[in-house]
Amino acid sequence: MGAQEKVAIVTGGARGIGKACAMDLARAGYALVLVDLLEKELAETAALISAEGRQVLTFVADVSSHQRAGEVVAQTIETFGRIDFLLNNAGRSAPVGILEISEDEFDRAIAINLKSCFNYIQHTAPHMLKQRSGRIVSMSSLNALSGGVTAAVSRFAYAAAKAGILGMTRALAKELGPVIAINAICPGVIRTEIDTNVTDRAEEVTKGIALGRLGCADDVAQLVTFLATSEPCFMTGQTLTVDGFQFNV
Repeated sequence: MGAQEKVAIVTGGARGIGKACAMDLARAGYALVLVDLLEKELAETAALISAEGRQVLTFVADVSSHQRAGEVVAQTIETFGRIDFLLNNAGRSAPVGILEISEDEFDRAIAINLKSCFNYIQHTAPHMLKQRSGRIVSMSSLNALSGGVTAAVSRFAYAAAKAGILGMTRALAKELGPVIAINAICPGVIRTEIDTNVTDRAEEVTKGIALGRLGCADDVAQLVTFLATSEPCFMTGQTLTVDGFQFNV
């Protein structure tokens, strides 16, 4: 690792928004640590990062495991000696209404979307505090603010978990400042290769977006890189929305 090279951990980094964020961070000069359950896609994204001339570690891991998060962070420190940026991106939708959802489905939505942030922040923060610097971004959702982008499908468990990220972010900004800056991002409707439901309804959805188009993963990635790299940093505890101003929610 070069003397000036910084290190970023990205959960859910194999595809979609996480992949775009990882690639943009690599282009900004970061070594990457990618965490995901998708082994094939993880290897493909790692190869692209290597092609950018950046070092990359990959971990096939369930982000809801607190123990596994500790192992990922420990191996990152052993390999690189530091962690400069953490992106809690891993998430999972739960399009089931209150009358149909099982307890296990609800628990899983909370574990993947919210507890995962706790897991990685708790293990990462001590290293950032020790080195007297660090940035954290957690990926929430417009659903956290609106209760659901559309009324067609209930995502109350997902919305609840993503709203929890916003409260966690504000509380931790107080606890971890002034050393660590921590913020949350609420993407709106983002077109990715894994969300065919959005693509199928693109014309309908864009009627309620001021900029007249769906978002793309790079729209989110550019904001993530800004929050990781901006100097000086005077932004923490904030919720930033990337939705093209979606006014029909």
